[in-house]
Amino acid sequence: MMAFFWQIALLLSLSAAMSVYADMKLDCRPDFVMLVWTESRSQADLSFFRLGDCFPTSFSAREAVFNVDINDCNFRRMVTGDQLTYTNDLTYTSSPDSRILAFTHPVVCAFQRPRDWYPPIYEPVFNTYGQGDLVFHIGLMNDDFSGPAKSTTFPLGSMIPIMASVAQETHQPMLLLLEECVAAHTPALQPDSRIYPIITNKGCLMDSVVSRSKFEPRQKTSEIRLSLQAFRFALGEEVFIHCNLAAWDPNSLDDTKKACYYVKEHGWQLLDNSALSYICDCCESSCKSRRTRSIASGKHGILEKAVLGPLIITDVNS
Repeated sequence: MMAFFWQIALLLSLSAAMSVYADMKLDCRPDFVMLVWTESRSQADLSFFRLGDCFPTSFSAREAVFNVDINDCNFRRMVTGDQLTYTNDLTYTSSPDSRILAFTHPVVCAFQRPRDWYPPIYEPVFNTYGQGDLVFHIGLMNDDFSGPAKSTTFPLGSMIPIMASVAQETHQPMLLLLEECVAAHTPALQPDSRIYPIITNKGCLMDSVVSRSKFEPRQKTSEIRLSLQAFRFALGEEVFIHCNLAAWDPNSLDDTKKACYYVKEHGWQLLDNSALSYICDCCESSCKSRRTRSIASGKHGILEKAVLGPLIITDVNS
């Protein structure tokens, strides 16, 4: 399948504070990536470079070289329109006595996908403390959530159906939540990125306060559906939606593990049990866990970042 993509591979290199003292060359192939970072500053120790979690294949006083399998190094995979995109981060972890500050540089490889091929937009796989693998998915859907969206362009005010899920064939039952989601005009969030908050405060759909956005009733605990009303942010431009997905123990709902949305004349509602909607009261302030155990202990669940896009919101009246 990947051999097909090679014929029409595209190369993207996104700059996040690219130094005038360095140059990056990126060669994306169907099954491997070659990245060469050339550094002119003698103070740089090129052994401190990492591509995802991979060490340089080789390095010298001036170059760090990575020849890696595209399925290694924590490359993140997603479908964006007609493209299959792999993203990663090249990081430099400076030594304590170095004059060169640590930095991160985004790396993106994109391949055109066949029209009849629609994989999960985001598919990292985790082994969670011997309990089995979790595979996360997120995607744009059609109006009734029965299949993938046929278009990534949405008129202002229309509904954008989004579905996320976690496969858990060999894992204990999990409840999937969207902890945080923001819209941005870039596929990688930067300190100066313009953003539009959608879900904040550990599961509060803040956009529902000013729109018709809402969580749809669950069909499965391992799946969550969001109807997002197309907003005015970055009209006519490419928009990327950055989300934190969370798969939790279904019995561990609290102020920081929830899916809440605002219903006009009723206030905040908890998606999974309206009788416990008081959990959502903190959406107007700050949501903090009352439990002592958290994801850091590995007892309740696991988090993963996902990027959806690009999509375009248009103003039909302009």
